[in-house]
Parts: sequence; C-alpha cells; structure tokens
Amino acid sequence: MKSENPYASLERIFHEPNRLAIMSALCNTAHGLTFNELKETCQLTDGNLNRHLKTLEDAKAIRIEKTFERSRPKTTIYLSDSGRDHFLEYLKALEEVLRKAAVALAPGTAHPSIRSSIFGKTARA
Repeated sequence: MKSENPYASLERIFHEPNRLAIMSALCNTAHGLTFNELKETCQLTDGNLNRHLKTLEDAKAIRIEKTFERSRPKTTIYLSDSGRDHFLEYLKALEEVLRKAAVALAPGTAHPSIRSSIFGKTARA
C-alpha cells in the first residue's frame, strides 16, 4: 500500500545528488548514454560514477550493457523499465514536497512555525 505522505516516497536511492543527476540524464535519451558521456554530463570521476552505477544497478534502476566497438570496450547505461517507473514516482513525490514548501514560504503565508489555533489567535509551534 502506498503512503499518502509524499515524504515517505523520497527514495534514498534517487535522492543522492549524483544519482539524481545520473537518472535525470538517462531520462533524456532512449538510446542510453555511454560511460564517458554520462561521466561528462554529470561531471563525475570514473570511480565515483562506477560506485553510483553499481548502487543503481543493484536497485535494478538501470541496465548496463558492455560491448565492443572496433575492438574497444564500450559501456552503455540505460534506464530500466522499473527504474523509469520508480524514478517517476520519486519525481512526483519530490514535486509535491517542493510545492508544499513553496506554498508555505510564499509571501503573505504564515511561517510554518506559527500555527493558527481554533480560537483565531496565533501561537508559536
């Protein structure tokens, strides 16, 4: 059963900034990205990218394909179908959380630490 609380849907697997960047970059292509393209796009080192790809692959969020092109190894990373679905759920939850924060901080809105009582007076939380 899915929680109605959007905070509960902020999956740690995607919430890490570098993995968020990797997943976002992969969303922009149906043909995947090579290791070097992804490394350049996300501005990560080989080791750092490898570590995040391993985490995402273990979670089945991505699929890694290793081939040879003109006798040279080529690694291409793709979003998996389940990874795409879970990332979309994460983005929807993140959007809801950010929307709530933006509404709470909008000009003319009471600061979240101030709540209205049932008697019409304000009290500090």
